[in-house]
Amino acid sequence: MQALMRPTPMRVKFVTPGVVVLILLALNGLVFLAGRFLFGIGAVTNLDNQYPWGLWIGLDVAAGVALAAGGFTTAALAHILRREEYNVVVRPALLTAMLGYTFVAFGVMIDIGRSYYIWHPIVMWNGNSALFEVGICVVIYVTVLYIEFLPVVTERFIGQMRLWGALAWLNQPVDRLLRSLDRGLSKTLFVFVIAGVVLSTLHQSSLGTLMIIAGPKMHPLWQTPILPLLFLLSAISVGFPMVIVESLLAARSFGLKPEMAVLSRLGWMTTPLLGVYLAFKIGDMFVRKTFVHLAELDLQSVMFVVEVLAGVVLPLRMLLMRRVLKSPALLFTAAMLVVAGVALNRFNNFVVAYTPPYSFGRYVPSFGEISVTVGFICMLALLYRAAVMIFPVISRPDRSLAPKDKFTVRG
Repeated sequence: MQALMRPTPMRVKFVTPGVVVLILLALNGLVFLAGRFLFGIGAVTNLDNQYPWGLWIGLDVAAGVALAAGGFTTAALAHILRREEYNVVVRPALLTAMLGYTFVAFGVMIDIGRSYYIWHPIVMWNGNSALFEVGICVVIYVTVLYIEFLPVVTERFIGQMRLWGALAWLNQPVDRLLRSLDRGLSKTLFVFVIAGVVLSTLHQSSLGTLMIIAGPKMHPLWQTPILPLLFLLSAISVGFPMVIVESLLAARSFGLKPEMAVLSRLGWMTTPLLGVYLAFKIGDMFVRKTFVHLAELDLQSVMFVVEVLAGVVLPLRMLLMRRVLKSPALLFTAAMLVVAGVALNRFNNFVVAYTPPYSFGRYVPSFGEISVTVGFICMLALLYRAAVMIFPVISRPDRSLAPKDKFTVRG
């Protein structure tokens, strides 16, 4: 007899040997981040007037936006398409997307020379700018993600306010506020779910528009008029694999049984998405006859081949195999290849493919840039661990809700 699944806070120790390593890497990143704000962006990075965008934009921002797509893809699947059996992965995906987009916003802020002007796009609108469209959609979508997460907060703290001392008088007012929010969100949350899906499709494609503007500065293997479509298709394709990676890592970290029944179906549903993306990417290459550049055997051609073969073709072939879909290790490997492939695609588009007209050498990320990026990833993992220990995010079998009859109810 199988118990029903119910989101509950994880009751585990926060500090483990792995967490200690994450904390040390995060602190190392914070040291270089402090140097960036104290001594300027040039003191930490290898950016210059020829290469104004580097690792922080290519991975922290562009790849971060794509890899946070699990939030809107699972929301569309579970809430808009009414596939309630996938609710078990919606909250973890929502939390990952919320944290991911928060760090994307930080990534943009630290890459801007005058970071204190980060608020300008909110009040100084420019409807002709693709970058403005990306910025304003990200700002609105981050707000939507936090609103979508509010029901998790209200579920955790309604009737559980335990402030003490001088703050004890706030218990009842805060509880009433939480109950009011919960009632209002129960009637209006569908609006924010739909808004989140729409906003995601807008700025995912507009990131591709940014690189179209680069024109001849971008290598022909990536420079194409359908780049916005390719960015959107790749973001949709990586949504479910990112959920698979996050779910399997969480299960391993917290000693839980992986939800293979759900994750296997997500892996299977990824195959047509990857197939469509691959068809457009290869078809565009043949239409524009850019395959001739693959014979040059330079950095760009090698990176393009690695991106397509290791990031799309290989995981697509793996996900078509039943043995892979049934094995947590093999499914994780296939999903991780998709995640790495999309991250490499964004890095290739924003860094590898870009060549300024008066270049005096190639851009190579500095140790400080790498440290900040690794530190951001570690901080995101630490915040995720803290969040699932405080809020009911990850679903676990609830024996108190187990059916009393002889029939098995599948969670």
